[in-house]
Amino acid sequence: MRLLLIEDEKELADALSVALKKHGIVTDHTMHLADAVELTLQNVYDAILLDRRLPDGEGLTFIPRLRRTGTDTPIIVLTARNEPLERVEGLDIGADDYLGKPFLVEELMARLRAVLRRPPSLAELQISVGRMVIDPLHLNVTVESMPFDVPRRELLVLAALAKRKDRTVLRSALEAAVYNYEEEIQSNALDAHISRLRKRLSDAGAGVAIHNIRGVGYLLKEE
Repeated sequence: MRLLLIEDEKELADALSVALKKHGIVTDHTMHLADAVELTLQNVYDAILLDRRLPDGEGLTFIPRLRRTGTDTPIIVLTARNEPLERVEGLDIGADDYLGKPFLVEELMARLRAVLRRPPSLAELQISVGRMVIDPLHLNVTVESMPFDVPRRELLVLAALAKRKDRTVLRSALEAAVYNYEEEIQSNALDAHISRLRKRLSDAGAGVAIHNIRGVGYLLKEE
């Protein structure tokens, strides 16, 4: 899963990004509304976390700007402005949820799961492919109902390929599913993930194979 975090408190943003990473979530962070608009044009996000007090304006103004582009990405407002009428204002303008600071990461995760279950969001539901069932939201994979242990980044690659089964997935799309835009990606990092993942899938009898589409990307097919 990939989120956009729009938050001007860098320490909070860094801590939240680290906490979300433990749940398999890649987080892009910006503190400016103008940059947030540009990022949503360049990337596809599963959800957006939005602060209200930002250096270049009121965070709520971002919501109608985003909706006018036809994007229905779920938005959760995270803010210290948590009076009842302020919550009403945020929900009325189009936020999917509203969470006051401070908050527990566990509560944020529960709210994320809730908004991602609501159609027609970009929710990542369970994916069945081969002998596997993949639950990207809870970071669970099973092969014939038995747990399949796989490192977080390999799981993100697997989920991205499984969602597009039988279709070529560009290298850039796979890298975007695994790394945020601030991380430096080694030239062979994705290939290394794929190589290790292939062996794990083969050893587990997962019933799928990953094919290299030379110079383009990778494709996952059922065997």
